[in-house]
Amino acid sequence: MKIPEDLKYSKDHEWIKIEGDTATIGITDFAQSELGDIVYVEVETIDETLEQEEVFGTVEAVKTVSDLLLPLDGEIVEFNESLEDEPEKVNEDPYGEGWMIKMKFSNKSQVEDLLSAEDYQKFLDS
Repeated sequence: MKIPEDLKYSKDHEWIKIEGDTATIGITDFAQSELGDIVYVEVETIDETLEQEEVFGTVEAVKTVSDLLLPLDGEIVEFNESLEDEPEKVNEDPYGEGWMIKMKFSNKSQVEDLLSAEDYQKFLDS
């Protein structure tokens, strides 16, 4: 299972790539493997401002539907529209082509509370 060192992680199994005041978010390799074959990704919160832990979308797999929880306060500015036709990208490349949203985050202190790759691995092991 891959856990890239250059990303941050939430205990809800989202990964976060910070670039300035923008965060790119997707689900981790662990999350996609637990869900199984992903058949649909829905995000209807574009241009909405949400708080940390609010639902920003859902991911549907053959086995289940799972809510996607926002790891930071902020505005959803972009959805990876390629997932509408190819949701399997989340399984195939969760940290690359399978990214889900980009957001402008508003609370920098929340970034410090996210998990490092090492801490995320420890969380999975516990």
